[in-house]
Amino acid sequence: MNKDEIRGIEQRCIEEEKSLVFDSFSQTEALKLGSSIYEKSKALPKPVAIEIRINHLLVFCFYPDGTNDNNTLWLKAKAKTVDMTQMSSLHFWTDVQLSGSSPESKRMPENEYACCGGGFPLKVKNIGVVGTICVSGLPHMEDHKLIIDSLKEYMGFEG
Repeated sequence: MNKDEIRGIEQRCIEEEKSLVFDSFSQTEALKLGSSIYEKSKALPKPVAIEIRINHLLVFCFYPDGTNDNNTLWLKAKAKTVDMTQMSSLHFWTDVQLSGSSPESKRMPENEYACCGGGFPLKVKNIGVVGTICVSGLPHMEDHKLIIDSLKEYMGFEG
């Protein structure tokens, strides 16, 4: 992938992070959103583990048949990345790719943080990031796409 393609992904991530913001978000909504992500994931070729956290509290978690503890490690690393950077884990990946640096150079050890898609900040209008939405099971770009498509559908966005 060349730098222009990565810059395009970065710009898309920035736009997603600006537009996919809730007016409010509750634990009940986490259940609805998480269930919606699961329903959408059932049409995909591999099972997808899903976690939603509000203020570090795990409020939705589902590991469908075919997922395992490896997914647990990825979900934890993706959530930690979003918490640290306040951006999607795919956006962080673009930053690393474009800067030629490494997660370690940003004091984010590779065994604790995820430099890949699949983690997204849960933002509330006039408050900021209040949690994370993470999935694991697909190639990282597809993990990110599952979150974005699910959020757009849940929030009633067109296209």
